[in-house]
Parts: sequence; structure tokens; C-alpha cells
Amino acid sequence: MKRLFLFFLACAFLLGACSGSSTPETSSPTAKDAPLRVGLVFDVGGLGDRSFNDSAYHGLELAREKYAITFIHSEPSGEGADREAALRQMAAEPDIDLVIGVGLLFSDDITAIARDFPDKKFVCIDYIPKKGVSLPENLSGVVFEEKRGSFLAGAVAGLVTKTGIVGFIGGMESGIIRKFETGFVEGVRYVNPRATVIPAYIGMTGSAFANPAKGKELALGQYARGADIIYEAAGASGMGVIEAARATKKLVICTDRDQEPDAPGFVLTSMVKSIDRAVLKSVEEVLAGTFRGGALTIFGIGERYTDYVYNDRNAALFGADVHERVEDIRRKILSGVIAVEEQAPTE
Repeated sequence: MKRLFLFFLACAFLLGACSGSSTPETSSPTAKDAPLRVGLVFDVGGLGDRSFNDSAYHGLELAREKYAITFIHSEPSGEGADREAALRQMAAEPDIDLVIGVGLLFSDDITAIARDFPDKKFVCIDYIPKKGVSLPENLSGVVFEEKRGSFLAGAVAGLVTKTGIVGFIGGMESGIIRKFETGFVEGVRYVNPRATVIPAYIGMTGSAFANPAKGKELALGQYARGADIIYEAAGASGMGVIEAARATKKLVICTDRDQEPDAPGFVLTSMVKSIDRAVLKSVEEVLAGTFRGGALTIFGIGERYTDYVYNDRNAALFGADVHERVEDIRRKILSGVIAVEEQAPTE
């Protein structure tokens, strides 16, 4: 009898165990199941610059829509002296997997912080490598072919100008912005050797990207000297150049994003850097486990990550043959017939 009782007791225990294992329990998601969380630190000018920063933010919006990631963002104050603290705070957040710094001014800080947080992944947009300093294995330096894209923008300006005088206005005078100027000048002179290019820079510090009043002042001066097209590579300061174009009824070539909606009929084209697509691709690589750190990742004119805008809204400003001519130039750059040296600037 006692043995029979023990037998039934054992069966009851086993049934209880089996029943317990089949009952779903509420538990916190594992790291694998949790959505990717990204921290983004903006460059000077911040969200709402209608250019560089907004494009990066849009990339995260695309990633959220497509993959249900979550993200937070931060804006350095003033000239961005606190960007290192903002990056470090993002990296220290335990639930953030990927930290993105938007802009060349983050290059040194993000390199150091990536070494301090080897378990996190980092991306720097417009990364400027330093001679003799290697990228950490958890940092991807995103770069675009600004010189080649600016060469194409210069070809557009050189073919469209009626006065034979065009201008260039850069934000902070730096290696990467000089690439815009050099490429633009070479493109103008390739199609129009007699054209004159008037260059100007807004300043020598990061605040030069957030001074639209100075951008407008310089642009009005160049238009007064006969320029009928100005190419601006000045971040939020470029809004001042756009205002000057609208006020004088002249043309402007913008950068980073298609800014035609800001001044319909006065934006000849925009030399776009698809920062949003680059950010989205970086997120996809982290999700897929194919993230490649320790090197520069180039987004160029071949896949049109770097490109110029041509569509129904600006086709009339181009003229009948300009687009076909510029596309031919693009093909010749890719094939090597036209040599446009695209080297990453170093500091």
C-alpha cells in the first residue's frame, strides 16, 4: 500500500512539473529579442537645419519604421564644446547598442570613446582620420565622395551660368569643406575654362555652420559682383545663402539634402550626400551582424549615395542638354577617363 502511495505521489509530481513547463511565464526580453537602441549626437546646427543633421535623423526614422528600432538624440550647445560629454553619456547608457556622431568635428572624440567602450558600436559621419591613428575595431568612419559630387555640381554651374561668374561659400574652413570647393572649381573649369569662381568661408570654427546671417551677407556680396550661381556647403548657414538667392532672383546650389522646397525656382540643384541611407545601412549591418569597424566606409557616386539632384522641379533650370552632358561626365569619372582624386582629408 505504501509503495502504491509513493507511485501516485511521483506521478503527481511529474504531472505538475510538465504542467508548469507548458504554462507561459512573463519575463523581460533578452538582449537578442530587444529592439536595437541607437544614440545620435547632432553636429552644430542641430535638428531642424534642413540639411546634414536632418538627413541623419531621417535615417533613424527610416530604421524605426522598417525595423522597429528605438533611438534617442542629443544636441551639443553653442560651438559644440560639450560633444565629447554627450557622446560619452550615450555610450554609457546600458541599453544603447550603437552610437552615431554626426559630423567631422566628432572624429577625435568618438575615436577615443570607442576605445573606452569596446562592447558598443560607433559610427561617425564625415569621419576625418588622423595620420598614424588607426580606427578602433568597433568604429566605422562614414565618408562620401564630396569632391566628385562637387565636380558634378561645378559642371552644372559652368554649363548654366550666363555671366561666367559663379560663387562658392563654405561653412567652417576645413579639409572636408575644401574638398567641396576644389571639386566645384575643377568641375566649373572642366566645362567652362573661362569662368570665374569667387570663394568665401564663413569662419574657422564649428559655429560657422550655424550662422545664416553671415551666409546671406557673403552671398549678397558675391551676387553683387556678378555671380549668378552660388554653391554653398555651409550646413544651417546655407539657409542665408538661399535667402540671398531668393532676394536677388539668382540661383543657388545646395548640399547634403535636396533643398528645392525652401526656394522653388531658385535652387538649381543640390549636391546630396545620402546620410539618411548611410545611417539606415549602418543600422542594418548591426542588426545583421555584419557591422564593419576599424575602417572607412565610402558612400560614393557609383551607387548615387553622393549625387546631384535632377528631377521635374529643376529640369527647366538645367536646359535641354545639361543633364545629358553631366551624366556623361559622371560616367567618365567612374571609368577613370576624368580623374577626380577622392582622398579622405586628414588632420
